[in-house]
Amino acid sequence: MGLTLNRDRLKRYKDIFFLILKHSREPIFLNGDKTVDLKNGAEEDAQKLAQELEEMGPTFIKLGQLLSTRSDLLSPVYINALAKLQDKITPFPYEEVEKIISRELGVKIKPTFIEFDEKPVAAASLAQVHRAVLRSGKEVAVKVQRPGIRKIINDDLANLNELALLVDNYTQIGKQYIFEDIIKQFKKTLYLELDFLKEAQNMERLKDILRDYPDLTVPEPVYDFTSEKVLTMDFIHGIKLNKISPIAHLDYDTHKLAEELIKAYLDQILIHGFFHADPHPGNIIITRDKKIALIDLGMTARVTNSMKENLIRLLLSIGEGNLEDTAKFGMRLGEPLENFDEEAYKRDAASFISEYYDTEIGNIEVGKVVIKLSQIASKNGLRPLPELTMLGKTLLNLDEITKILDPEFNPTQIIRDHSRNIMQKHLLKNLSPGSIFSSLMEVNEILKKLPARLNKFFYLLSNNKLRIKMDTIDELRLTRDLQKIANRITLGAILASLIIGAALLMNVETDFKIFGYPGFAMLLFLFAAGCGISLAVNIFLYDEWKREKKKPTHIL
Repeated sequence: MGLTLNRDRLKRYKDIFFLILKHSREPIFLNGDKTVDLKNGAEEDAQKLAQELEEMGPTFIKLGQLLSTRSDLLSPVYINALAKLQDKITPFPYEEVEKIISRELGVKIKPTFIEFDEKPVAAASLAQVHRAVLRSGKEVAVKVQRPGIRKIINDDLANLNELALLVDNYTQIGKQYIFEDIIKQFKKTLYLELDFLKEAQNMERLKDILRDYPDLTVPEPVYDFTSEKVLTMDFIHGIKLNKISPIAHLDYDTHKLAEELIKAYLDQILIHGFFHADPHPGNIIITRDKKIALIDLGMTARVTNSMKENLIRLLLSIGEGNLEDTAKFGMRLGEPLENFDEEAYKRDAASFISEYYDTEIGNIEVGKVVIKLSQIASKNGLRPLPELTMLGKTLLNLDEITKILDPEFNPTQIIRDHSRNIMQKHLLKNLSPGSIFSSLMEVNEILKKLPARLNKFFYLLSNNKLRIKMDTIDELRLTRDLQKIANRITLGAILASLIIGAALLMNVETDFKIFGYPGFAMLLFLFAAGCGISLAVNIFLYDEWKREKKKPTHIL
């Protein structure tokens, strides 16, 4: 796919892309030459980057929000600026809303809804939300996707991908971070946000996960009036957390709400492997009945079983202040690159955690620890998994939210205690009937084949036919090759002596001449030249130029 935009637009793409690179943590090298070396930027530069992204439109706003999770790539001042990116978008006309609802749901607004506010309660880059009332009397929020947004995003992503390939192929930072993978992750995340049916499913799943937390809630979707581009859900009355006044805190048990929120997120991440990945204060509502409501569930993330185990151990080791285990389990959550320096990583991680515990005793912010470990990993050639950087950003947002709810709240003890409970739940989950049955089936398979394998083993052993095949050094070949090297060195020395001798004899006048030069000297030179050419031909024709592929080790 080629770059199809006009030159002005394309120039803006390049400017934005290389502006991001300019303010990355690592210096950029283009064709081996150092061009930029800015590891940290001033707050003014960070705000400029955020402003540029906002001006470029929806795709770049979302890109900035994704980059705010990449603490391994950008310095904290940029992370903070990008995390605050807001969609300052003018609402699209109500007539367009009517067309989209009619096309997507096959109904008209007036008969279907008793009330439908023409002015949206919120407008963003991907969609806007209108308050409405169904004929049943149920008050709902109707989220309508912005018209033409998919084409804009497709064009933006196609061009960003080509620029990412350019950076990956010709810069050192591209080879380290692989921007094509970042764009692929961004594309996947963005397309999921554009699918409102998927967001409705996220609501249902999260509502099920939160059933043990009565003070937390999420809107319930209304599937009869939901499609890929229209989402109808419960309308939640309340105040967004970032707009709540300090006096209003007196009406709520904010400490309890903060505690339940932390526990609920730990359950999402470490038990269910599915969590709301965008819990910033603007997506948290304090409801009229004094609950916390999570809204805007388009951005979610998943955690594999193996990653869950490592995350549990990582959080426990952070809570206990265990330097060695924190570094070890942090290392398991990354992908080693060619330049990975394990000792340097362990040393830097231990140094950071030791200093952090000395200065922040009793007030450890786990999000900051996870993000800093990601930065240390990246610095030493260990690429953090995307899920880890997303988790770090989520935990960092939770730290901010709990501070807003209760400035004296310390999540460390909650994380430490609840992580132990989660470990027990995780072990019990592994002892479920399904997992036990699967393990028994594997044991049964091993036991069925064990007699035949043992019989074959003892037969080979008793008949002295047991052999172990492995790749080792071929002593005979090594000796032969060393002898060949010695012979060639000796022959080379002899030929060099003949050439030197011939050169000296050139100064001795004789009657016997060849081509006008002393004949004996010429004979020696021609003989040496012939032997040298013969040796070169022999090396070219008969020596092995290609390495043999390494064969796997087999054990009988």
